[in-house]
Amino acid sequence: MHARSGTLVAMRALVTGSRGFVGTHLVAHLNACADDVIEVDRVIGSPPIEDAGAIAELIAETKPDAVYHLAGQSDVAASWSDPMGTFLVNADGTLNVVRACIDAGVERLLAVTSSDIYGMVSPDELPITEHAPLRPVNPYAASKAAAEMVCIQGFLGHGLGVIRARAFNHLGPGQSERFLAPALAARIARNELSRTSVVPVGNLSARRDFTDVRDVVRAYRLLVIDGEPGEAYNVCSGRDVAVSEIAKILLDLAKFPMSLEQDDRLFRPVDLPVQRGDNAKLRATTGWAPEIELTDTLTDTLEDARNAQTSQTGDSHD
Repeated sequence: MHARSGTLVAMRALVTGSRGFVGTHLVAHLNACADDVIEVDRVIGSPPIEDAGAIAELIAETKPDAVYHLAGQSDVAASWSDPMGTFLVNADGTLNVVRACIDAGVERLLAVTSSDIYGMVSPDELPITEHAPLRPVNPYAASKAAAEMVCIQGFLGHGLGVIRARAFNHLGPGQSERFLAPALAARIARNELSRTSVVPVGNLSARRDFTDVRDVVRAYRLLVIDGEPGEAYNVCSGRDVAVSEIAKILLDLAKFPMSLEQDDRLFRPVDLPVQRGDNAKLRATTGWAPEIELTDTLTDTLEDARNAQTSQTGDSHD
């Protein structure tokens, strides 16, 4: 499957959540690496991740060298309204994948969790390392922390070659408007068509660690190749950026001047003031480094939003 000399050998890879935002980019990257990709997603008629028997049968029949487990409920707001459903997908779903991989003898499982599991951190705890305590503050984060416990048990109890990827915020074309940057980009794109200038925003003071999704999926494959089973790795840029800076870059890319207007309805019930990860472990293990600049990522995000708007209206944004 792989060679730890640095040679990236093609492998048979199964991807859950393959038609989601990250999954789409991961499948494209794996295909570019000449991997044999098996897609699993409800959109293409695959069984739901909550169906333990069907998932076990699928993994046993396809015999992948590696499984990338991306499928999940990733909407923090939705987790407040349906915490049980969020746990069913994120925690129980991960358990189903872990058990299926153990039974099928899968060599590597990359389980993607979230930096949200770290929760509130004080300034002296930044940057956040993999040794930081888990203090989830919302049901989504708690479900991902539970998923991590399932993975640890799979490694300790069964010797499963599972690697946990703790993804910090990632951006790029194709991301849902439920998330900050694409939501802002979509509002700007709509304003460009309607010739309006006010862009509603939520909390501008929050600071996050953003990485381009195309850099993120490179990290995922490198972790499957070189990651240490049983270990967790932060996937992040190593620097924090204020939401206000994201908004400023997007406004600077707009076709005419626009202004921001704070809307209390866009604030989360509980929001983390700052997150900045330490990616030293990932870098040392795989040699990975982010390559795509934030401005380039946001340029692509806004262009994607413009294309989505014009496809709905039939108008040109030139």
